[in-house]
Amino acid sequence: MAVSWFRHGLLACGVCMLLVSAGSMPGKTNDNSRSIPPGEVASPENITQFVRDRFVLPDNVKLTAQPLDKSQFPMFYQTVLTSEHDNQKRTNNVFITKDGRCLVMGNVFALHDGSAEDLIRCLREAAKIPAQTELKIGAFDKTPYPEFLKSVITASDGKNTQSGDVFITKDRRTGIVQGIILPFRDDVVRGMINTKNMPSQGPANAPVTVVEYADLQCPDCARLQELLEKQLLPKYGDKVRVIFKEFPIPGHDWSPTAAVANECAYEIKPSAFSDYRTRIFADQTAINSSNVRERLLGLGEQAGIDPVKLATCIDTKASQPRVDAGRREGNDLVINRTPTSFVNGRIIVGSQTESAWDKIIGDALLAKSR
Repeated sequence: MAVSWFRHGLLACGVCMLLVSAGSMPGKTNDNSRSIPPGEVASPENITQFVRDRFVLPDNVKLTAQPLDKSQFPMFYQTVLTSEHDNQKRTNNVFITKDGRCLVMGNVFALHDGSAEDLIRCLREAAKIPAQTELKIGAFDKTPYPEFLKSVITASDGKNTQSGDVFITKDRRTGIVQGIILPFRDDVVRGMINTKNMPSQGPANAPVTVVEYADLQCPDCARLQELLEKQLLPKYGDKVRVIFKEFPIPGHDWSPTAAVANECAYEIKPSAFSDYRTRIFADQTAINSSNVRERLLGLGEQAGIDPVKLATCIDTKASQPRVDAGRREGNDLVINRTPTSFVNGRIIVGSQTESAWDKIIGDALLAKSR
């Protein structure tokens, strides 16, 4: 198909893999208005660990990265990332902004004057789009990153039509297509996450903060909830705080309603939120699109939440803005699978094992003590 050059992300729950994801790695917290020497932006080890975390790559996939160096694009440093698996080797160019804020993977190309016509011409050449495929580009909007603007470009060959994202740098000198922009520094990630007036467990001054984006219909999220409640939070006491965010996945038939009910519980009786959330996860197999309201009200009553207030809140979707805010935030962070968590800014995808979490939290505590 002539318009098959667009690449779309996939949302996934549990063991399903993703095409793109989000996270951060340790980096320098510097003035974003100036370039940082490439060696201070990231080491090859930082880059490979970031990619491994982001894309949930197993240990049997060997990753190596060259040291960051100058690129032909004025806003970026560049490295070559090599992956090896089953005797197959693949290399990709990876770009990091000179302030260390963002990592870019995709088809990067230079622009001449930054006009729509120029962008379409350069994009057609960069992505090898045939002349008979018509391209239309929309207006550019702001992104979570001040350095980039985003638009949607539509390709049509007369029979099929596809749309995809295209980015340009704010100076309109560089374009990016068939790719993604990811927050690279941990402080950038933390700055994108709202932690105020959020349901949580653990003290606000804990040295380690875990922010979890979850779908209440996701079995892997239920496993993580059990691990948090029974092992990790009791083990680490006042050293860990967990903040809960709603991220219902499109295609799940009852999780959007459950997310609204979950946030209703927090608004009505914050102290009952954790108990209610746990009960929903435990009741996953009994809930369906036909009985979801009835089950949610029953579970709420068991958790000590006023049933009349909960019913009214669910029916009016009074807490929908809270759910939508979590969803927007997760999209900005390029979350594509649940559960996805950020531990002091570092992305962790999936539920993970207890031993894996021990290492993750241990590393975060060690970094905090330095």
